[in-house]
Amino acid sequence: MVGSFCGGKWSGALRSLVRRKQVDSVHARREGHHQQLARRLSVFDLVAIGVGATVGAGVYILVGTVAREYTGPALTISFLIAGVAAALSAFCYAELACRCPSAGSAYHYTYICVGEGVAWMIGWSLILEYTIGGSAVARGISPNLALFFGGEGKLPSFLARHTIPGIGIVVDPCAAALVVTVTVLLCIGIKESSMVQTIVTTINVSAMIFIIAAGGYIGFKTGWVGYELPNGYFPYGVTGMLGGSAVVFFSYIGFDSVTSTAEEVKNPQRDLPVGIGVALSICCILYMLVSVVIVGLVPYYALDPDTPISSTFAHYGMQWAVYILTTGAIMALCSSLMGSILPQPRILMAMARDGLLPSFFGNINRHTQVPVNSTVMTGVLAAALAFFMDVSQLAGMVSVGTLLAFTTVAVSVLIIRYVPPDEVPLTSGLQESIGSVSSQFDNDLKGTASMDIGYSVVSSKEDNQLLIETSESSIEEDIMQKPVIKDDNEEGRRKIAAWSIAFVCVGILIVASAASVEGLSSVVRLILCGLAGVAVLGSLVVLAYIEQDNARHDFGHAGGFQCPFVPFLPVACILINTYLLVNLGLGTWFRVSIWMLIGALVYIFYGRSHSLLKGAVYVPAAYTQ
Repeated sequence: MVGSFCGGKWSGALRSLVRRKQVDSVHARREGHHQQLARRLSVFDLVAIGVGATVGAGVYILVGTVAREYTGPALTISFLIAGVAAALSAFCYAELACRCPSAGSAYHYTYICVGEGVAWMIGWSLILEYTIGGSAVARGISPNLALFFGGEGKLPSFLARHTIPGIGIVVDPCAAALVVTVTVLLCIGIKESSMVQTIVTTINVSAMIFIIAAGGYIGFKTGWVGYELPNGYFPYGVTGMLGGSAVVFFSYIGFDSVTSTAEEVKNPQRDLPVGIGVALSICCILYMLVSVVIVGLVPYYALDPDTPISSTFAHYGMQWAVYILTTGAIMALCSSLMGSILPQPRILMAMARDGLLPSFFGNINRHTQVPVNSTVMTGVLAAALAFFMDVSQLAGMVSVGTLLAFTTVAVSVLIIRYVPPDEVPLTSGLQESIGSVSSQFDNDLKGTASMDIGYSVVSSKEDNQLLIETSESSIEEDIMQKPVIKDDNEEGRRKIAAWSIAFVCVGILIVASAASVEGLSSVVRLILCGLAGVAVLGSLVVLAYIEQDNARHDFGHAGGFQCPFVPFLPVACILINTYLLVNLGLGTWFRVSIWMLIGALVYIFYGRSHSLLKGAVYVPAAYTQ
């Protein structure tokens, strides 16, 4: 008795991890299940958000560090390779954003395609990313402002950093004030904040164009001395160039902020793919042109690792250029901060809508039509961190959320193409009136001879609540008149595809780990990489050979952008992001694991029991069509 009870609890807990929700934006809007965000964003707004969130102040330093230590003059090729790698994820995001145009970005897509447990992990890790990322960006404003005043010691006292006596904590009021300002702006409205984002991003891009134009003029005038090197264009070889690509890849993180605004776009199926693609293309072109100029003006080994661009212009007698570059860096910090704070409230709102977080986070202001509660909470937390803590040591944790999101988005594309969810939860609140219908439904499943139905229903014995989406009469009509006929060939194809996707993911994880972990003998490393590589390639061949599921054409909102070169492009995306995840370092993973443990406790004691899918009955999709 006890054993069966415990077994039931464990099976219920496992079921909660894999339960998936339906694409809900149209249904929710039609039935009024929750308030909607204001649809006011155009393609131009999306490009400004994407470029602003991606092109941060780090690029003003990154070119010097990477050129000196990894690539030499080949820095431009490293930026190109990293841009292509980022584009793989962008293609996957574009398809899912068109199919599932609701707030929540990667969390939302993962919940629909993979399951609640993984979706919670993605959402929880993105909360960490955006909070720490925003705080770290804000802490960089004071040193840049100090350049306008002649040094940090000359900053006004209300802007300067101060050390609290006795405890040694360095507080940064300027950083906190900037976070509060951005938070207030985001609370006013999405169109107003996107307008400011456009202005700030334009100034930042103008500063980069100045670097390209002025630097190009100097280069043609002086003969591009940086490229006249005895050891050639690849002083560190191809390995160094690829290592540089892995470093600069993180400078492309930010375009995914565009997808978080999917519910606020006027025409998401048309505008989201264009916004993502144009934003990423602009960033890649700017990065490449800036790197061409800087490594061409000064030999790579002579670049200042801290201020490579301003010191390069100073080398040619243009000390005044530091003010233009500093203005660009400050604007880059502001746009990056807005790009960090903008997505998080929408992820919190999406999780609250699904019941995984308290409904407080899902409230939308009727006047501004933005999630004010979530925005204020995000701003307060980010401002507190920026004021009290130097979060630079936690910067590595920022990458975990993005790389995990990139990976699961690519996996979601494979799932949609080969094994799209063929069961849907019945999502409405007619618990009492549906009793007779659900009873008839169970009887039909168990033994009605006239209906040969070949599927299983997942329900919770702990909670008898039924969530249905259609009216009682339509459900009864579907159940009684639309039997589901099992296609053995199709079931076999789905099983083969599902196992192939699983082998691809596990094999890539083993390959990336074996290739990166130190301390393994060469024999063990070779065996692990060889076996896992064979599994990955074999599964990839299987996926390329078998047909994709016909249901993919009607999954979600059909008719939008579709990711090309499936399964090869998503698998390449999974491989790149998994390799980068494995190489983040043990210290980073230890700190992230603490945050994930906290998230697991929150999910176990709150999210799992408050999920809107708790006790849901899943039926074949044919019953809701």
